[in-house]
Amino acid sequence: MSIVVTGATGQLGRLTVEALLRRGVPASDVVATGRDIAGIKDLADRGVVLRRADFTDPDSLATAFAGAEKLLLISASIPVDERVANHRRAIDAALAAGVSLVAYTSTLQADTAATIIGATHRATEEYLRERLVPSVLLRNGWYLENYTAQLPMILQNGTVIGAAAQGKVSAASRADYAEAAAVVLTTEGHADAVYELGGDEAFTLAELAAAIETAAGKQVTYADLAAHKLVEALTNAGLPAELANVLADADLGLSRGELFTSSGDLRRLIGRPTTPLANAVAEALR
Repeated sequence: MSIVVTGATGQLGRLTVEALLRRGVPASDVVATGRDIAGIKDLADRGVVLRRADFTDPDSLATAFAGAEKLLLISASIPVDERVANHRRAIDAALAAGVSLVAYTSTLQADTAATIIGATHRATEEYLRERLVPSVLLRNGWYLENYTAQLPMILQNGTVIGAAAQGKVSAASRADYAEAAAVVLTTEGHADAVYELGGDEAFTLAELAAAIETAAGKQVTYADLAAHKLVEALTNAGLPAELANVLADADLGLSRGELFTSSGDLRRLIGRPTTPLANAVAEALR
């Protein structure tokens, strides 16, 4: 059984490859792909097959997906305006390769989410249905790492900034989502399933600030900004304008409940509680 993982040069993809190996999939049956695979040569040293796959290059996708039984299609990053076209090329290549299942990493409530990100995932899900692709939708929530990666700046300023009001986010670790993907790819009965995946304990950004304060022993507050003010703050901090707009828009979605789920799907798939916020913050501080 050959399992192809796209985006294996990224964090979620790499973690999924590791999860597949832990679950006993022979390294020779795991195909790790990415635009530049030089950075994952260590996987080849362990027997994993490496293939170049560029979503903008259909020929590379045909070669990368050849012989695949299952495919994990990790959603492409920005630029957002190219995302759906890239996903469609990957789906077409998967169909041509005759894969029996495509697992696609979507976003929570993709069928109704009004965010920029939500719209791209919804369009991809619709294309999977249009092409009659045997698929499972892994609607991943926000990563805990989206917040813990900001800890140096948060602690420097003593402030978590956002535009989420009192909305709750069901964030989980990348490792949790990767493990869920590995379970779906190595067990049966997931075709046509839609999993709303998120952490067991949802939190507001004010509660995030409090958790950081407790763990770091330093006062941290939450500053709720208007979306345009958040964009301004993020661009002033060095983020590209497009990414700043996407993140501010995501916070507005968070405020509307679009990044919250009480489904329990993630916990059930991985067979354990999800990583708590306090644990993620403590680990990041270490």
